[in-house]
Order: sequence, then structure tokens, then C-alpha cells
Amino acid sequence: MRMTLAAALACAAFLGAAPALQTSESEFPQAEISNGQLRLKLYLPDAKRGYYRGTRFDWSGTIGSLEYQGHRYYGPWFSSVDSKIHDYHDFGDKIIASPCSADSGPVDEFQTNGTALGWDEAPVGGTFVKIGVGVLRKDDAHYDYVKQYEIVNPGRWSVETHPDGVEFTQELSDPSSGYGYIYRKVVRLVQDKPEMMLEHHLKNTGRRTIHSAVYNHNFLVLDKQPPGPDFVITVPFQIHSPDPPSEELARIRGNQLVFSKVLRSGEVMETLLEGFGPSPQDNVIRVENRKVGAGVRITGDHPLSKFNVWSIRTVLAVEPFITMAVEPGSEFSWTTRYDYYTLPSNTK
Repeated sequence: MRMTLAAALACAAFLGAAPALQTSESEFPQAEISNGQLRLKLYLPDAKRGYYRGTRFDWSGTIGSLEYQGHRYYGPWFSSVDSKIHDYHDFGDKIIASPCSADSGPVDEFQTNGTALGWDEAPVGGTFVKIGVGVLRKDDAHYDYVKQYEIVNPGRWSVETHPDGVEFTQELSDPSSGYGYIYRKVVRLVQDKPEMMLEHHLKNTGRRTIHSAVYNHNFLVLDKQPPGPDFVITVPFQIHSPDPPSEELARIRGNQLVFSKVLRSGEVMETLLEGFGPSPQDNVIRVENRKVGAGVRITGDHPLSKFNVWSIRTVLAVEPFITMAVEPGSEFSWTTRYDYYTLPSNTK
């Protein structure tokens, strides 16, 4: 299947309001893929009916669910979406997210010096670029990554679906800022293995160098288990942190981050983890839940430049960053592998 979104359609769609909530998940444009081991449901980019239409995360590769041996790894961590909310708000009985933050699964966000491509140079009223989203309107002098910006031009999206994978391509040009690119992402399941690959490729078609960091938010909702002592995060290096978490919530133990308690309403566990070196061998993260006996190993093929962990009572997110500098006419590729597994019964 091939789907094209004309730029003119979304130019008129100012996303200042929250997307209308659908009565059924089946109403969102989506695709289902499987390799016999894993079964995925992905939401497809659509400026009018898409599950995610925010201006923070890349529109390609939103995963609504992934199932493996009776375990479900992803799904919504919020109850509803409201444009009046900044980022998200935990009301105790429900969590309401902003349109920019209301995404699901292993989703990418691109950042340039804490903002976005062309933000610093653009005048108020001018344009800047968010890779995987489009050309956006700068409406004041302060950048806010969870703010919903006007989409001036979403570029041209195409989607190809196959039984075991989905290929997304976005072509975009912004003559005003000088940025342009062809961005391709493939969500692919490895034959006969419980493995998923996220393969990315960025070609610079503009006149300016693309300096960017990219990280995956990895919204993990594993069998709807609340983050707590049953979860353990393990990396190949000895961890230290310039801003360690409150020991009431979590502790660093060698090469592991462990929760001290089950997170409750209003509690946020967030910390930067350091200690990694310049080799891609340190870009390996394991997240396991010993109660349900399931885990995932996330492996990147580029060195880490930053590593953040964020969690609230409904979701756990490990966020590995890498950086890129892509000259005009040049290309940059990176791949992340996800290995899903169950734990032996004596480790639960």
C-alpha cells in the first residue's frame, strides 16, 4: 500500500487544538505486521486523522501495541488529550496529555542545541524545521519542546506496508531556513526472531548542514505494570550521575538503576546517567520486569552522547541520545535493535 499526504492539506490544518478523540482505536490510520514471534500495530502519519499530530515527535513509527508470548510492551500511558494541558498532568484518577506529548511506543525526537533546526536564526513569524514533523512557525522568542506549533508545511509523506515491516518516507524543503531533507524510517521485524529493527536514513537536500541530536523516548508500558522495584534497568558501564534521583524513588547500583518504591500519582523519577564511553558497545540498555518475567534489550549502533531516564506511575522511558552532522548532499544512517524476551522462572 502507498499513501501520500499532500502538503496543501496540512498547511491549512493548524494544530493549536487537541486532535479529536476517536471513538475506536480502529478509526486511526494503522497497519499490523507480524513475523510469527512478534505482532505489532503501528499508527500511520495523517494530518487530519492520525493518532499523533503533535509537533514534538517524529510522525513515523508510532507503535500502539507490541505483543510477544502473552506480554504487551506498548500502549497509551495517558487517559486523554487536551490542548489546554502543558506536557501532561496527573489528576490522580487519570493522566491527561498535551497533543505534543501524547504518543506511544519507541518514538524519536530531533533536537538542535535544545531547540530545532533554524530556530535561533528565524525571526518571530519566520519558520524552523522539526525533522519528522515539518516546517513550523516561530511565534515567540522562547522555544518550548512540548508546545504545539503551527505546521506551515508537513512535507510529503509516503508509506509502504509489508507483512513484516513498514517503510515511512518524508521529503521536505524549507527555502526560508535553508533546510531540506529526505527522511526514511523502516520498522522491520527480523524473520523467526523476537526482534524489531528501527532503521533510519537521513539525506540532506538543503543548503545548510544539519546539526542535530536524536533520541528515542521509548514509552514502555509493559503489561500495564507501574514502575517500581519489579523493574531493573541495566547498562554495560558503571553508572554515575550529575543529578542522581531521590533515593526515595530510585537508586544507582553499579551498572543498574533500580526503583525504591512503586511510583504514585504526582511522583516523577528522572535522572541523567553518565559513565558511558565513546564506543557503540555502551549503547545497550536492558529493561526487565521480574514480576511478569519479561524484558527488552535496546541496542544502538552509534555512541551515546546523552542518556536520560524518565518515569511516572504509568510509564517508564529510557532515552538514549546520539548526535549527527550531515553536510549538504551527504547522508547519515543509524539503526536501533529491540530484542524482546522472557525471564527464566527462577529470576521472577
